[in-house]
Amino acid sequence: MYTLTKLTKTYRQGDRTVHALKNVDLSIGAGEHVAIQGPTGGGKTTLLQMLGGLDRPTSGTISIGEDEISKMPDAKLAKIRAKEIGFVFQNFNLIPTLTAQENVETALEPLGVPGAQRAERAAAALAAVGLADRAAHLPSELSGGQQQRVAIARALVKEPEVLLADEPTGALDEETRDEILEILEGIRRERGLTLVVVTHDSAVARRAERRLHLAAGTVTER
Repeated sequence: MYTLTKLTKTYRQGDRTVHALKNVDLSIGAGEHVAIQGPTGGGKTTLLQMLGGLDRPTSGTISIGEDEISKMPDAKLAKIRAKEIGFVFQNFNLIPTLTAQENVETALEPLGVPGAQRAERAAAALAAVGLADRAAHLPSELSGGQQQRVAIARALVKEPEVLLADEPTGALDEETRDEILEILEGIRRERGLTLVVVTHDSAVARRAERRLHLAAGTVTER
């Protein structure tokens, strides 16, 4: 699925150069469940952004299958993000003026899915995360756990090959955390998704098949 070769990312902060990633060599197989842990500022979110095609490396390469996305034209990369990669974030990133149903449908608009099909697929995605009866509710009318379920439905409705989750349970209590993880893991097994989770929580990381540690821009296996 993913192949990273000598992946490096540097930033300038005033007169200082920050090495967010340093010559990272990494492979992630199709269907794997991988957790990435490490200290704040260690490069975890930068790595996830690279995997999602949201940022480009300073040097090195990153490929999804046969597609080298690190040097891909912006328009083609946007199509891959829209179709093949789902994102789940700690803060849900729902549009507050849209209902749960409408929030999920937004993921299908860039794919040119007709309105009736968007509605049908969004309803099915919400049902898959146990929120069929909350489709008409605004985010402000939902609990934190329910909002994250909407975010998961939005990520999955386009039927991606990869699901990238950045601290997906960081804003939730332990009971809700476990419910969200069970949903993610169940859908991953059912659909054969590649699931990559960035987390500070060792309880979350232990549920993964494979654990990576990222500190000072360097990846090691745990």
